[in-house]
Amino acid sequence: MPRPPAAPVPPLEFVRRHDHDRFLVSLLAPADRRADLWALLAFNLEIARVREAVSQPIIGQIRLQWWRDALDEIYTGKLVRRHEVVDPLAAAIAKYRLTRTHFDTLIDGRDFDLGDEPPASLAALETYLEKTSSRLIDLQLEILGVEAPAAFEAARPVGVAWGLIGLVRALPFHVRHGRVYLPADLMAAAGVDQAALKGGKGSSATATVVRQMTERAEALLVQARALKVPRTAVPALLLAARGRLYLRRLASAAHDPFDPRIQAPDPWAVPRLVVARLAAII
Repeated sequence: MPRPPAAPVPPLEFVRRHDHDRFLVSLLAPADRRADLWALLAFNLEIARVREAVSQPIIGQIRLQWWRDALDEIYTGKLVRRHEVVDPLAAAIAKYRLTRTHFDTLIDGRDFDLGDEPPASLAALETYLEKTSSRLIDLQLEILGVEAPAAFEAARPVGVAWGLIGLVRALPFHVRHGRVYLPADLMAAAGVDQAALKGGKGSSATATVVRQMTERAEALLVQARALKVPRTAVPALLLAARGRLYLRRLASAAHDPFDPRIQAPDPWAVPRLVVARLAAII
């Protein structure tokens, strides 16, 4: 099976460039766990970027299978293929005995990316995000040595909320590539013109759907904050703090994901995260 292109830079730099929010959050983790977190996050980037890297779904399926095979080698004790991400990931899996089913679920969830249809409903989208976002937090918690059930319970709403916010913010990028992650039933009810949307044109109907998604994300973050998680779990759940910032931005932009303010850099990102980390607030 052909080898997928390697991450062009080491995991740390790969994650910093392409998943900056998770990179910033990882800096609040204990120093001796960061490299392992970067290996995990680099793996996530590799499978998350398959859709944009291929021209045909079958090629995407081959790439995802490559990663399934790599994980099988790691977990069954076979000779592990050499790759810039596989090598440190294999070390992290061995060090922390990371749960394989979380990895399998992450990859399986990415099969949906290879199609062109939007999720049928908000519930279907949440199921997708549980697989592709919440399970990633589960693995981060394992690397941090967290065992408290409340932390893993919080991973589900934080992961789904972050995913909803991320998909809304990434809408301009996705539509340029012919992909829409807004729920089909919400778009139909609001009267979204998908052809115009894929042409890069926002509308009040699109803003209505975005508002519904952000309201759901906000409710999930409230649910997560109500849980009492140990301080050791906070670095894996600090995306909640970043999510609240983006929710405020979306609200100030009338829920228009094409508003340039949505993507503006946050010069106070690190101080905000440090305060949240010290206060153990998610």
